[in-house]
Amino acid sequence: MKKLFLGFLIGFFSLTLSINSAFSSSIPESQDPIKIVINDWTGQHVSTKIAGEVLKKMGYNVEYVSAGALPMLAAIAAGDLDFVTEVWTNNVNQFYHDGIASGDIILVGELGLSPQEGWIYPPYMEEKCPGLPNYMALYDCAMAFGKPDTFPNGRLITYPADWGTRSKDVVAAIDMPYIPIAGGSEGAMVAELEGAIKKNEPVISMFWQPHWIFAKHEFNWVEWNPVDGPCEEETQKKDTACGFEQAQVVKISSKQFKEKYPHAFKFLDAYTLNNDIENLGMLEIDVNGKKLEAWVDEWIAGNESVWQAWIDAAKS
Repeated sequence: MKKLFLGFLIGFFSLTLSINSAFSSSIPESQDPIKIVINDWTGQHVSTKIAGEVLKKMGYNVEYVSAGALPMLAAIAAGDLDFVTEVWTNNVNQFYHDGIASGDIILVGELGLSPQEGWIYPPYMEEKCPGLPNYMALYDCAMAFGKPDTFPNGRLITYPADWGTRSKDVVAAIDMPYIPIAGGSEGAMVAELEGAIKKNEPVISMFWQPHWIFAKHEFNWVEWNPVDGPCEEETQKKDTACGFEQAQVVKISSKQFKEKYPHAFKFLDAYTLNNDIENLGMLEIDVNGKKLEAWVDEWIAGNESVWQAWIDAAKS
């Protein structure tokens, strides 16, 4: 009887060890590369690279794939790309909503940022356009924001074309005398803002935060009418315009990613960043000239307790 019981215990512990060994060896679930979307603004580079480099520490192969903020949605829905760390929910198209509804795109959760979007201008423009920051003042002083290529209309810098046409839609909806000019990239938008400030020239731009530029320069935000519920940007009226719907910043993945890499999916679910981390990264990279990879390596080296918690969640 004792031998039978001893044999049972040996078999039980062997089975337990086997299960634990199988669990630990299940990370990574595949040697195929996880394809992570990288967009064209520095804050997203920071959140993407931190996630990817921690996944590498877990043993995963990672591939960074450049894709536009809107075209990437079709690739994620098709399973050709695995996940993206930052989707600003007020800058998506119907494909996003359809993908969430069908289950082809998985809404993983919020990243943790506290975002703001709208039109910004340097404070000296309030002398040239009395009535600011109220948006109604922009009707009377459009020429103060004009340039030779738009005069007598004002010149409004907007997001790059593949980020969507939100400012263009708002200008059209409320019949505002401005010509929206799409920025070529985040860097081009910043360069135009800083160039105008240096020369004390007129400038107004669609922009967002978190962003390092607010730590370096002072800007005011155009103020709009308050609204209960979402701001419906394309159907606004001049006298009651609410401006821009404010975003959540969320993580999304493909259905295939969740199925093929369940532990990596748990990691992505646990993964969060705040404004302070992104602002610091953007300041060091865009202003102080540090390489993205070098800054991410330094952050990871100094914040093991933060990213180890994400790994622990992935293994749970």
